[in-house]
Amino acid sequence: MSKCESCIIKEFNSLKSLTRDELMRVSACKTGKFYKKGQVIFEEGETLNGVYCVRDGVCKLTKLSENGKDQVVKLVVKGDLLGKRSLVSDQKTNLSAVALNDMEMCFIPKSEIMDDLSKNPKFTMDVLKEMANDLRESDVSLVNMAQKSVKKRMAEILMYVHDNFGTDDEGYLSIVLSREDYASIVGTATESAIRILSQFKKEGFIATTGKRIKIEDYNGLKWIE
Repeated sequence: MSKCESCIIKEFNSLKSLTRDELMRVSACKTGKFYKKGQVIFEEGETLNGVYCVRDGVCKLTKLSENGKDQVVKLVVKGDLLGKRSLVSDQKTNLSAVALNDMEMCFIPKSEIMDDLSKNPKFTMDVLKEMANDLRESDVSLVNMAQKSVKKRMAEILMYVHDNFGTDDEGYLSIVLSREDYASIVGTATESAIRILSQFKKEGFIATTGKRIKIEDYNGLKWIE
């Protein structure tokens, strides 16, 4: 594990606002954690006593719905902080986090970072800005659910994964999501998601091999309504 003060990952989140001395203190108390694909990082209803800084890998945040299914709320990537709300409240987590591939994280205890929130106003403001951005993304997601067709939302999530996570050497999306995950993200039944992806394949927008998806016509996906 590299030292926080020299870690490039901090530039992607609010930790960049900490002074060198603060980062050195945080670095001395952080814990390196590794998670295998499919491993649960934390579960809904847990009490988080700190924040996770994602050094590598991707995880999904899910919410258990009333019908007992997990709704994918967000994909969390390298550079993100998990558990920011635990710093400003004692509420239990309302989401679960599961690794989508092998992940490397740093866990920073809440006790070590609370002092920085009270003494470093720039750090406090950046944490609040990130939380406000999370809320804005939730608002946008709710509007999309209400106003866009399932086909449009499916096309957009495929483009989102392509743009944010890239492709492997064969051109397939580097993040492999299950059909259930795609259904959960766009807010539809798994059978409907499978049917839409099959239609996209038939129309030449994508190609598939098992769970893997390759975008063949990115511009075509943009025009789906």
